[in-house]
Amino acid sequence: DGGLLATLAEMCIAGNRGAIIFAPLETAPIPYFFSEEAGMVFEFPREREASRRVATVLHEFHMSDLIIGSTDSGHEPRLTVITNSGKRIFDHSVGELRVWWEETSSRLETEQMNPKMARSEHDSFARQKIPAYRLSFPPRESEIPARIPRPKVAIVREEGTNGEREMAAACFMAGLEPWDIAMSDILDGRITTFDDFRGLIFPGGFSFADAFASAKGWAGPILFNPRVKKMFDVFYTRSDTFSLGVCNGCQLMAQIGWVPWKDMMEHSQPQFIHNTSRRFESRWVAVKINPSPSILLRDMENSILGIHIAHGEGRLMFPNPKIAERIREQNLAPLVYVDADGNATENYPENPNGSPEGWTALCTPDGRHLAMMPHPERCFLPWQWPWWPPNWKNLEVSPWLRMFQNAADWCRKN
Repeated sequence: DGGLLATLAEMCIAGNRGAIIFAPLETAPIPYFFSEEAGMVFEFPREREASRRVATVLHEFHMSDLIIGSTDSGHEPRLTVITNSGKRIFDHSVGELRVWWEETSSRLETEQMNPKMARSEHDSFARQKIPAYRLSFPPRESEIPARIPRPKVAIVREEGTNGEREMAAACFMAGLEPWDIAMSDILDGRITTFDDFRGLIFPGGFSFADAFASAKGWAGPILFNPRVKKMFDVFYTRSDTFSLGVCNGCQLMAQIGWVPWKDMMEHSQPQFIHNTSRRFESRWVAVKINPSPSILLRDMENSILGIHIAHGEGRLMFPNPKIAERIREQNLAPLVYVDADGNATENYPENPNGSPEGWTALCTPDGRHLAMMPHPERCFLPWQWPWWPPNWKNLEVSPWLRMFQNAADWCRKN
């Protein structure tokens, strides 16, 4: 749709790269660039062998070919069309093209979400950059001792949880022994103690379809069933245990008062509430790992990494501003959303939920308990990243695997 020029524009937008295109001398530019006759555009390396191979395949199917230009990987990508006489008949930045391309969607979104956020995202299209990912540690494959039992971790799920399988896979790959435990197992008495487990992990999803607000229905049986509450309290207070809550599990840890401190007064407990955009957000964003006591993020400080998010209620809210001050003083907000330059941000869509100062995780002062909104278990393998920096091409594992390796290492040493 839109012809050759629209195709080229969309290729440039998708790759955030420019192109220099030459208009044929004998053809009028309007019919040539806007005809919607069937055709294909290939991008291939400059080497002659690559060009020959493409041409050979096309000729086998009786298709003609024409080299129309070259990719431009300049700092400010542009799509430029030049005639044989050297006249530029089209010359616009890829940012400008992206703004035009998204215009209709943006107008629709102003009717479907917070209009201010829709305009903020539309404005961001002109300034999109390659993310400033940074590694402060060398990702490594798991070193799992052969004769030492794997530390057991319980992956606790509720009706509506949907992230337990990815979580189990990440744990197993890191050297942990994941056990699948449903809340019904606990409530019906099939599981009466967590004594055999070193970790409790609460995965993401939509417990009870978020009908009672995110994780509130999940939290109820833990808070108001004395036997179950004692199970969780005993586990929490043991010095040889850790816990991790992701997305819905993060919201649960706030609801049951596990982060940033145990059993805070209800009117002071931080909560995760509806996104500022007033809609569900599913995105690939960038976060920076701040120095903190968290044992799961040990040695990962100052890294900037891409990660998946998927939530409708992820905005961190502090009923008591003094709690935010204490969190800041004690470095208990280990993850923050950052912009393309690596700076903590409250701007949408880099910060998808509007959390203050970009905060998107909380941990306890002893570092054993971590609640985070983003999904590390959905990007612990390289192929799960939609974009991978070229200078990371030799990495065999994803940086996020280190979180789960840290958990396994800590369990073996403590």
